[in-house]
Amino acid sequence: MKAAILAVGSELLTPLRSDTNALHLTAKLLEIGVEVVLRQTVADDRALLAASFRHALERADVVIATGGLGPTEDDLTREAAADALGLPLHRDAAYLEALKERFKRYGRPMAPVNEKQADLIEGAQLLLNPRGTAPAQIHEAAGKMLVLLPGPPFEMQPLFEAAVLPVLRERSAGAVVKTRVLRIAGLGESDVEQIVAPIYKTFQNPRTTILSAPGQVELHLVAEAKSDAEAERLIEALAAPIREALAGRVYSEDGRDLVQVVAGLLKAQQHTIALAESCTGGLLAARLTEIPGSSAYLGRAFVTYANEAKIELLGVAATLIAERGAVSEDVARAMADGAMRSARSSIGVGITGIAGPDGGSAEKPVGLVYVAIAGAAGDRVRRAQFPGERDRIRFQATQSALEMIRRGLLGLAPLS
Repeated sequence: MKAAILAVGSELLTPLRSDTNALHLTAKLLEIGVEVVLRQTVADDRALLAASFRHALERADVVIATGGLGPTEDDLTREAAADALGLPLHRDAAYLEALKERFKRYGRPMAPVNEKQADLIEGAQLLLNPRGTAPAQIHEAAGKMLVLLPGPPFEMQPLFEAAVLPVLRERSAGAVVKTRVLRIAGLGESDVEQIVAPIYKTFQNPRTTILSAPGQVELHLVAEAKSDAEAERLIEALAAPIREALAGRVYSEDGRDLVQVVAGLLKAQQHTIALAESCTGGLLAARLTEIPGSSAYLGRAFVTYANEAKIELLGVAATLIAERGAVSEDVARAMADGAMRSARSSIGVGITGIAGPDGGSAEKPVGLVYVAIAGAAGDRVRRAQFPGERDRIRFQATQSALEMIRRGLLGLAPLS
């Protein structure tokens, strides 16, 4: 079965609101083997909505719309869905009376505008909404199912899971869709693709999707099967050769981020770490301290943005900075050593670079970063040239540092 999801509401097309319903619905549908092939956000415009419904019904077996079922003039989902199906609306007398009684229980008169919430598409099944006044409805014809759900997540989610999901689970014939995400740091998307494409292209099930994000690449392996165990077996048949081809590059297959993996290694190996950050301005410390229990491994963190701070707090020689420059391999090493020595920790990290947008030169352009580690994770330094804006460069620098620590703790080869 294939599904389409429509999020209805002009407010969702502004920076002030985001659609979280589609993510929840997609996750639940994938669990029962229903593939989402279309997700669209549509403004409160009757003609535009009707066109979106028709387009979705042409491409999917199940169309689920959220929002636009309220009592106001711009709540047009019912009307637009009926237009798309070529069917009239009729007012459900029983629900209208129930709606009036609901208002009475709260000691409030029902405004006339609320009456439209009792309008049903001809032939549709009404689904009561215990958390709101907007009922859901399901219309089925010609092998297609159209589901209209309220927009507020606290109304939509329980209604979908109680009344819609069981029907779809039964009709999906017990199919199971499982996804495993292999996360890789220190390699670009094209590099990963070149290595793994000859492997995943020989598989039709699982399917593979490559996604790139700052400082990492994700391989999404999606398998369809009749049981969880069979889906996992199919995924592992593909994951094993990919893992071997990437030779230690996969840092997570269980949903953990790189910082969580590194924090786990530091705790397991009972190491402490000290940080000296210049261009990242404490971002690495912030990421590490987001993990509960970080006091077990983070000794001290220095933000030594100015050269004087590097000299006074870390003991970096002023002559070294004068000769090599603050953004250099030697200064990064000295920062890592100085932090480790000051904190008496087992691992030290030094990061120095040019995050921009100003301050670059032909010799040392914006995006140039040196990351050094010292101590129990090995003595290593990496020169990297990161693309993007300031925030992106700073995040990639911390990601590089975390991957260097991970590889050092596991005895893997240094990053190139």
